[in-house]
Amino acid sequence: MVPAHVPHARVVDFDIFDPPGVEQDYFAAWQALADGQGLVWTRSNGGHWIATRGDVVRALWMDADRLSSACLAVTPGLGEVMQFIPLQQDGAEHKAYRTPVMKGLASRFVVAMEPQVEAVARELCAGLRPRQACEFVADFAEILPLNIFLTMIDVPLEDRPRLRRLGAQLTRPDGSMTVEQLKQAADDYLWPFIEKRMAAPGEDLFSRILAEPVEGRPWTVEAARRMCRNLLFGGLDTVAAMIGMVALHLARHPQDQDLLRAQPDLIPAAADELMRRYPTVSVSRNAVADVAVDGVTIRAGDLVYLPSVLHNLDPACFDRPEEVDFARSLSPMRHTTLGAGAHRCVGAGLARMEVIVFLREWLAAIPRFALAPDQPVTMKGGNVGACTRLPLVWTA
Repeated sequence: MVPAHVPHARVVDFDIFDPPGVEQDYFAAWQALADGQGLVWTRSNGGHWIATRGDVVRALWMDADRLSSACLAVTPGLGEVMQFIPLQQDGAEHKAYRTPVMKGLASRFVVAMEPQVEAVARELCAGLRPRQACEFVADFAEILPLNIFLTMIDVPLEDRPRLRRLGAQLTRPDGSMTVEQLKQAADDYLWPFIEKRMAAPGEDLFSRILAEPVEGRPWTVEAARRMCRNLLFGGLDTVAAMIGMVALHLARHPQDQDLLRAQPDLIPAAADELMRRYPTVSVSRNAVADVAVDGVTIRAGDLVYLPSVLHNLDPACFDRPEEVDFARSLSPMRHTTLGAGAHRCVGAGLARMEVIVFLREWLAAIPRFALAPDQPVTMKGGNVGACTRLPLVWTA
């Protein structure tokens, strides 16, 4: 049922988890929704708004006073069950818990991790190079960032496949688990580690955060569970998806491979530009007050979906947005690939470093590569879109 305050002309049938054509092209599937209107209402997933013009996406993403992050996602019941800290908090409460998390992910810790990221990337490349082919998602993109994150929280690397499946259920649910089962699976896995960190902190990320007081108070067990649950899911999907899209671009544009190999000093700027060009993260917000925008009113209680792809690829927001230009003057804060405003991704610095290291190590180790001519690239939608299959080939 469409609410009375939603104009009929704004109603569409669009499932964010399965946009038409998404398996072939995530970005084209989303851009088909951008028809000049700033907001549309979809009947799918219980009914919610979707911001479809770049200026509206950005403005609503920044409006933390009237749009709350408590809902987490449009998936019914997910936010009420997960109760992430600090992602689902707002205002002063969000700031109080975000501060220890940001201290735990401070730049000095990210810099200290870089040699380890390099080592993992080199080991993967060394194993792949003689094969002259790989399925990049499974063979690299889902290994590098997950291994690094699991190392940061000091849990066994052999648990990666198990945790990867949980991460996919959060961002691209397939119905095989209820949200309650997903939360319970994460909590059952995390609790022994949390208990140990709270009793005897070590040098890992969870220990660093839990050692930081929250406005002068120690972490409670419940708050610690919610924070660790948040970071676990936050570290399982987004960077893997990002690296996959970057590799896809390079496979399609060998001249960009050649340029970055010849001028490796361009790699940091290239990482920023490629992250802008290939955004796959979307967030959900629930209105806590009426918001008048684009000629309609978002009523308190409505859900709003904000896709970064429709901001970053809007020609009114970025000049020639679909063109990759490594000389583009671009601040990572301008695009919304890693969020915007008060809820900008707490791991943004780590994510950027991992993309830079991937580019540097992969291009140094792997010869000019291309898409496998006889195997399709496949993609999937959801709160984090991604390549699900990316077959690459190269010659020795």
